[in-house]
Amino acid sequence: MLSVSMNLLMMRLCLFLFLVSKLCNGYSTKLNFYPPTCQRIECPNYDLIESGKDYEIRRYSSPMWMSTAPIDDISYVSATRTGFLRLFDYIQGKNNYHETVKMTAPVIIQVKPSDGPFCVSSFVVSFYVPKKNQPNPPPAEGLHLQKWGKTYVAVRQFSGFITDDDLPREAAALSASIAGTKWAAAIDKSHAADNTTLYTVAGYNSPFEFKNRVNEIWFTFDLDKALAI
Repeated sequence: MLSVSMNLLMMRLCLFLFLVSKLCNGYSTKLNFYPPTCQRIECPNYDLIESGKDYEIRRYSSPMWMSTAPIDDISYVSATRTGFLRLFDYIQGKNNYHETVKMTAPVIIQVKPSDGPFCVSSFVVSFYVPKKNQPNPPPAEGLHLQKWGKTYVAVRQFSGFITDDDLPREAAALSASIAGTKWAAAIDKSHAADNTTLYTVAGYNSPFEFKNRVNEIWFTFDLDKALAI
């Protein structure tokens, strides 16, 4: 009963924040600073490889994520709400060990966009597993573990509450920023076998935070794989 009430509360909150984001549409800028959230809660470590104009290249070494199954939806906002509520239940103890897990950042959403504006896209919502839990992360029905090897990420930061209109604009801006660089070529080669564009959205803030919101668009790639092609 408590879980149902919490889900209803979170759904109402997400709807409220969605309406706020519509009113604040256009509040989307490059930030260029380490997310303040990561001074309070655990975030995955990374090495900064390059800082360019409107982008960063980072190298993450073996982060671990608890992920939902792909969620098919026409809306990023709707799919993220569905996935986040499932992960919120997970960290509150709705897992096989009945173990609570500390909140971390970012929550990431891997996106395989559809071919058209009214077609269904695929979204996988993931929670960064704290180092304390990584040796034996609690399993849960409907969730699976992702273990990244050495992964390079091209990153663009922007602020505000994310809307569906933000994603293609920010992804296009990141593409433009890295165009002509060795990183763009590496990303293309790394994803040469993929039939669809794939990008990731990283969010660092709780729905209750209205200031200093930090979001990121990521293009992940395997540099070793790209160099081997």
